Amino acid sequence: MAKKALVAGGAGFMGSHLCELLLEKSYTVHAIDNLVTGSRQNIQPLVEKGLNWLDVDITSDFYLNESYDEIYNLASPASPIDFEKMPIFILETAARGHKNLLKQAREMNARILYASTSEVYGDPLEHPQKEEYRGNVSTTGPRSCYDEGKRYGEALTMAFRREYAVDTRIVRIFNTYGPRMRPEDGRVIPNFFVQALKGKPLTLYGDGKQTRSFCYIRDEVEGIFALMQSKEFMPVNIGNPTEFSMIQIAEKINQLTGNRAGMIFKPLPTDDPIKRKPDISRAKEILGWAPKYDLQKGLELTHDYFKSIV
Repeated sequence: MAKKALVAGGAGFMGSHLCELLLEKSYTVHAIDNLVTGSRQNIQPLVEKGLNWLDVDITSDFYLNESYDEIYNLASPASPIDFEKMPIFILETAARGHKNLLKQAREMNARILYASTSEVYGDPLEHPQKEEYRGNVSTTGPRSCYDEGKRYGEALTMAFRREYAVDTRIVRIFNTYGPRMRPEDGRVIPNFFVQALKGKPLTLYGDGKQTRSFCYIRDEVEGIFALMQSKEFMPVNIGNPTEFSMIQIAEKINQLTGNRAGMIFKPLPTDDPIKRKPDISRAKEILGWAPKYDLQKGLELTHDYFKSIV
């Protein structure tokens, strides 16, 4: 019999790609999403392929009427503009929302994966970041709703494992990009593509030398799936370890789009990490996973998407 999976946040950028992967693997897939940052457009083609979708807010008092083999909790606003607009909702999603899913996973004996983030490392003093690194995180800054919410979600996941023997997984997702990102997302690659396609200068912050490691979405969801199938219950980094500066990313996107408007520089936002790069040794060893898409190929595919919607 085909496995049955629930994807919370299934109408979002990453959730919709995960739903697509699970359908390809002949899963029966149900997605729940309150569409705060998700989109019906992301999942409509998947509904036509058999995806079941329900409008559910995981922070509410909801109950799952069906039983699942696997639950993937990818539900959370995840961009800087969301941190400003809905910090309390983000914290509630990580705390109350995830607890609701953990309780139901316990009742139905389902395996549950929590989508954590590289943001648990804050502005890291260790580089690259290994899973054992405990982070350098502000509890009071503008990003704290997301950073600390995800840290709490990890702790809650481990508490349910220890106290109730729930079968859990934790993935720490690093910067991910690709088709279906919101144009107004607020993260660097959507920002750059929208500005470049409109012939505007790309906005960089600080001196533009801060770095990130960008993972193409297909690689990311394949890593998440591999972790769910494994026996590993401690956190695992899933990301691309190839590091680029913001100036390098801007130059690549201007070149791809033919934009000649150049770049402008603004002050660096509060608590914005200066560098971020995953150590993926454990993912390679435990999961046999490593990214396949290089940045150039991923940006080309992402360019095709944004060109169709901007």
